[in-house]
Amino acid sequence: MMGCQIDNLSMAETLLTIEGFIKSGKPHQHVVVNVDKLVKASKDADLRQIINDCALINADGMPVVWASRLLGKPLKERVTGVDLFEALMRRSAEKGWRVYLLGAREEVVSEVKLRYEEKYRGITIAGYRNGYWKPEEEAGVVEAIKAARADVLFVAISSPKKEQFLGRCQADMKVPFTMGVGGTFDVVVGKVKRAPVWMQRFGMEWFYRFLQEPRRLFKRYFIDDVAFLKLLAIEMFKR
Repeated sequence: MMGCQIDNLSMAETLLTIEGFIKSGKPHQHVVVNVDKLVKASKDADLRQIINDCALINADGMPVVWASRLLGKPLKERVTGVDLFEALMRRSAEKGWRVYLLGAREEVVSEVKLRYEEKYRGITIAGYRNGYWKPEEEAGVVEAIKAARADVLFVAISSPKKEQFLGRCQADMKVPFTMGVGGTFDVVVGKVKRAPVWMQRFGMEWFYRFLQEPRRLFKRYFIDDVAFLKLLAIEMFKR
């Protein structure tokens, strides 16, 4: 879709695929695509290549699922980053996978660590770090993650910085499964509230987020993302 590949997998199929990645011991990168990321990737060839090079690409957002139907290649369902994160934290406790948390502010990521250690007694948080570092500190961040021998790495930093960081460093960190989780850490600690279930079902989560941060998100949702409709119309015409 719009130059980006998307795996047509359900949540259950996605979890089975990830389990296979972790068993292999080889590095695999995951990414979710939403309207905002598809628009950015349409303008940025490097970002588009980073996305397409990922081992697993899920659709996060009902507008992407709806667009897939209009284009004649319907996706089974959306697999949101928040839901997949929760499922993988639970699975990590059950399977004994080592988890590393990277991103957000120090007080947020440390709180996420504490909450899940209380929630899932068997979970192993092999390490954590905030998402703020200088370019010259990047090598140290990579080395710390490698030394933690993590099976799963969750990265909560903004796009496209997240994709660029993973594109550069995934192989060096030697983590079997790496996943960008955006603002998920903020949701976990209650800093950002998730939309009610009925709004999620109708694809209105974006509007709920906008109501919480209208000044920051107005340009993204009402100016930048409008380009998605134009791109969709062009792709429908071509097909």
